[in-house]
Amino acid sequence: MSKLSTEDLAQHMARHPDWHLTAPWLARDIQFKTFAEAWRFMNLIAQHAEAQDHHPNWYNVYGTVQIRLSSHDADGVTERDFRLASSIDQSLSDFDYTDLPPTPVFKG
Repeated sequence: MSKLSTEDLAQHMARHPDWHLTAPWLARDIQFKTFAEAWRFMNLIAQHAEAQDHHPNWYNVYGTVQIRLSSHDADGVTERDFRLASSIDQSLSDFDYTDLPPTPVFKG
């Protein structure tokens, strides 16, 4: 799978307004009320990721989940990333959360 063109990215981004492009990532940061809720969300998304054989780069501190999607083999964002983003978006309907602006990727 190859990374999406600028035009294709723009079309996908129009359908995913809560996501941000921060090269080479499709990024979303989410705040949940508790660690348990953040963990429940991550556990649910892990099931989607396994089913799609596509796994996020993510980081969790207490109620905050930082998600970064990128297809490493394509060196950028692909259709696969937007499929997982769609699953994440749909799953969020079961949670109380707040979107945050994307923060720098954790390097620890």
